[in-house]
Amino acid sequence: MFDSLTDSFTSAIKKIRFHDDEKALKKALGELKKSLLKADVHHGVVRNLIAEVEHKTKSAGIGKDQFLDAMRETLYAILKVEGNQGFVFAANPPTVILMTGLQGSGKTTTTGKLAVFLKEQKKKKVLIIAADLQRLAAVEQLRQITEKIEVDLHADEAATPVEVVKAGLEKAKANLYDVVLIDTAGRLAIDEALMDELKAVRDAANPSEIFYVADSMTGQDAVRTASSFKEQIGIDGVILSKYDGDAKGGVALGLASQVNVPLRFIGSGEKMEDLEIFLPDRIVNRLMGFGDIEGLAERTANVIDEKKAKEISRKIKKGKFNFNDFLEQMEQMKKMGSMKSIMGMIPGMGDMSKALKDFDMENSKEIVQIKSMVSSMTKKEREDPDLLNNSRKMRIAAGCGMTQVEVNRVLKQFKNAAKMAKKFSGKKGMKDLQAMMGQMKGGGFPR
Repeated sequence: MFDSLTDSFTSAIKKIRFHDDEKALKKALGELKKSLLKADVHHGVVRNLIAEVEHKTKSAGIGKDQFLDAMRETLYAILKVEGNQGFVFAANPPTVILMTGLQGSGKTTTTGKLAVFLKEQKKKKVLIIAADLQRLAAVEQLRQITEKIEVDLHADEAATPVEVVKAGLEKAKANLYDVVLIDTAGRLAIDEALMDELKAVRDAANPSEIFYVADSMTGQDAVRTASSFKEQIGIDGVILSKYDGDAKGGVALGLASQVNVPLRFIGSGEKMEDLEIFLPDRIVNRLMGFGDIEGLAERTANVIDEKKAKEISRKIKKGKFNFNDFLEQMEQMKKMGSMKSIMGMIPGMGDMSKALKDFDMENSKEIVQIKSMVSSMTKKEREDPDLLNNSRKMRIAAGCGMTQVEVNRVLKQFKNAAKMAKKFSGKKGMKDLQAMMGQMKGGGFPR
């Protein structure tokens, strides 16, 4: 996420080398301008951003720190639109959200992601209403999503969208739902029929807020379409979808500055858990390659059971970490989202996040093999890997489709990892780990 924009800013930062060097500043601004245009940022936004950064840097005295401060302040000013506050609940439940957007923007999937966010992180009872009766299989897609994420769905393909919405809202009030998400129809392009239907659904729903789902990969088209929706339907917030794909990134700056609508969430991966609140200060840090430790801590706290974490920690210190614990930790990690988005939140790990672009923790060959191997073990073998003699390993290899050599390799890696974890669990180990991290920061880690 934000790879191209982050590259733009870090490349420009490297051009500032000497204090009070106007030539270096001019070179950095030129690099920044070229990179931003390449990242599909609107030329008007680029012109204003460059002028503001130049003015602020010169006013403070040309230098790398001054350039960084000027860039951070300018980016924050662009991205901070009144209303960047994630999800806002209505005073009297249910909170009703109308989800809008063009066909193919990822609206239905994003509706599911928002439901997961509300259910898992906010502990809310959510109902989704299927009001998209135009697209073939739209209701079926939503039904599959709601079954997967275990959220209730109201659907009636024999009724009109307005009738479906009215009946769904009655159900929500009667059954005390906290939030109602209404998935509406889209088109391949804006037309009169689409807008008329959306207006009718909007009037019937009387939503607390209207969210527009913008496809990040459409670049400036997303900005133009959002402007039309804002004028004709009204928009209270934008959710950027597909930001983990090949999007150039400039759409975020364009939506904030040109449409002047608050960015509320970002879809940062393919999994249902991959939805993040758009917080301008944290996004600016990530754009500039500084990571988002606060965001990572919050994401961790939301999915990791503190009691279980302490139990695992005790086992690691005693060298008793087993395969059951490993599988449990893998399930916890899955809930945190894609590895690429996690690494992007750690300062200095931006390059590594690019290398992990196609890594899927759940479906990678290595993880699938390990899960298959563990599934072929008995309960006692999982709890005590030291029981695994040659005959047991042969049985496990036959059960999971691996060779005994591969089983031995995985077991050896597991033991080494457990030893390393035990070593770093004590006070001396933590000092060793901090020293290693210091070396990585100082350039000892290959980039």
